[in-house]
Amino acid sequence: MGFRSWCGLLAAAVLFSGCSQSAAPTPTPGMSTAPTVATAAPTPTPEPTPSYSTWPLGERALPLRPDGFGEIRATPPSLRERRYPTVDLLAPPADGRFSSSIGPVTDEILEQMGETYQPGCPVTPEDLRYVQVVFRGFDGAAHTGELVVAASEAAGIVSVFRTLFRLDFPIEEMRLITTADLEAPATGDGNNTAAFICRPTRGQASLLSAHAYGLALDVNPFLNPYAKDDVVLPERASSYLDRDRVRPGMIEADGPVVRAFARIGWSWGGDFRTLEDYQHFSALAR
Repeated sequence: MGFRSWCGLLAAAVLFSGCSQSAAPTPTPGMSTAPTVATAAPTPTPEPTPSYSTWPLGERALPLRPDGFGEIRATPPSLRERRYPTVDLLAPPADGRFSSSIGPVTDEILEQMGETYQPGCPVTPEDLRYVQVVFRGFDGAAHTGELVVAASEAAGIVSVFRTLFRLDFPIEEMRLITTADLEAPATGDGNNTAAFICRPTRGQASLLSAHAYGLALDVNPFLNPYAKDDVVLPERASSYLDRDRVRPGMIEADGPVVRAFARIGWSWGGDFRTLEDYQHFSALAR
């Protein structure tokens, strides 16, 4: 019962007793005549205010390396237990329950995607689907996210996120990658869960990424970074290379997130042999 409802009932009880005209009972032998002292009900304890990370996301650009990535930096203390409330770009579910939708990639959505889809990409818009799914944020609330994935995989992806919502697996952000993301300076602190982007595989310019087919998806990338040689992406996420120190939103080997994707035939980049890509799931094993 909420605090205001509790107060209303208490006020009603006090009003009713004050209006009663009943005579006081006549004491009987052995009956105590000491006045009854009412015991006050305990005051409800307010919910604690969540403690959120204070690092200013997207504001501190990194010097660029010759390979185009930002310089690899230590994880700021505030991001070592990363927790931010989700900013809603789409209307959250009114009932707080899981829901989803699968639709075509329309001209309007293509415009929103910008340069992440271009003529010459290996798939057409008709080969892709625009998917909305509800996810649980680090603020504990239900939010609506969006993805573009291969048409053949859309229903399976919905089933994965239905499972993750049921398990209360937290996701910080889930929105389409846009031209603004491509043009943004390297700050090394992003954490957007996303799927389609027409680009080569990292370090292999001649090989297109599975993302370019809508057949790959990255989950909480800051908490589940990519690492090869001296490169860590996002560049400030090194703290999360310690996979023994499990924190909310991290993907564990043979854990529920890996099993949910395995059920639809997708493999996990944390099992790659020549690098670690803990954020990455793919239908192409790359």
